[in-house]
Amino acid sequence: MPSHGSLTKAGKVRSQTPRIPPKPKKNLIPRRRNLRNYKRRIIYTSMGKPWPIIRRTVKKWAL
Repeated sequence: MPSHGSLTKAGKVRSQTPRIPPKPKKNLIPRRRNLRNYKRRIIYTSMGKPWPIIRRTVKKWAL
């Protein structure tokens, strides 16, 4: 099975790109986190969707 290009050049671009350190994650305070989980699991589940599906579709809450 032929390949597109030589395998000696594999990963060339990734190794050349500069490494950018990730931004530090800021966790929510427990009160906000618990409210968000309550909304995901209880409030929006009553609309007919199970909460794991809601968790994947909604990223941030505007509170």
